[in-house]
Amino acid sequence: MAQQTNPELGFPSPIFLGIGQMAVTIMILYVSKLNKLIHFPDFDKKIPVKLFPLPLLYVGNHISGLSSTSKLSLPMFTVLRKFTIPLTLLLETIILGKQYSLSIIVSVFTIVLGAFIAAGSDLAFNLEGYIFVFLNDIFTAANGVYTKQKMDPKELGKYGVLFYNACFMIIPTLIISVSTGDLQQATEFNEWKNVLFIIQFLLSCFLGFLLMYSTVLCSFYNSALTTAVVGAIKNVSIAYIGMLVGGDYIFSMLNFVGLNICMAGGLRYSFLTLSGQLNPKQPVDEENIPQDLKSYNLRQDCRPGP
Repeated sequence: MAQQTNPELGFPSPIFLGIGQMAVTIMILYVSKLNKLIHFPDFDKKIPVKLFPLPLLYVGNHISGLSSTSKLSLPMFTVLRKFTIPLTLLLETIILGKQYSLSIIVSVFTIVLGAFIAAGSDLAFNLEGYIFVFLNDIFTAANGVYTKQKMDPKELGKYGVLFYNACFMIIPTLIISVSTGDLQQATEFNEWKNVLFIIQFLLSCFLGFLLMYSTVLCSFYNSALTTAVVGAIKNVSIAYIGMLVGGDYIFSMLNFVGLNICMAGGLRYSFLTLSGQLNPKQPVDEENIPQDLKSYNLRQDCRPGP
């Protein structure tokens, strides 16, 4: 008689899952590089310097994110995460020297206003949770801006950022998993002989790679700020769903109004961007240009004039 399995398997180790996603990222990108499908720099002693401070920001982002989600309701967590957006705008101005129009700035601070209104009506106030989520906002904004900076083809490129960040972070993340008991929970999980669970675990690792790649790609062709706003619009929809399911949302009119202001600001930003008011310069994707074509273009550029 076949053994029945619980459809809600409840895997208890999110850090171990993150390690699996890093391993899949390393494997896919390395095999693609060997087959000359993509290009990124070979490892040398300058790579850690070029990558810094992304690994540290990744650890801070991961730890503060896990700590904040366990202490706040899902809707309030998603609202407070909106502060990532103005922080990203500020850091892009300071680090990358970008300038945005007044309309863009107003739409960003409309999102912040909605977050203030929603957070001010939180009847389940948790100071420790708020501190962790604001730290998470800072790490996320800094990670997005520095990722944009490191994706310059003259630096690491988008594939190099993904590959070397995963390489440098997989061992420290494994240490964190061991020290917190996360790895032990993963090894003691009783569904490893379940083929369905193994397929779901591997699929989660692959989808994690796709999520990281799509986020990097969005920042590469747009900006870190646009990536943050797109994520915010998605998260507000989660907050709306959390009102109906989950059971941990405490309704108040101010909170509801704040959520709607957040959504209005995000949609306004999207409209301004799509209508061309932001006008980011589209980068040339040099990493996907074949090496022989690059050499040909270089020879053409070096030819003497008539």
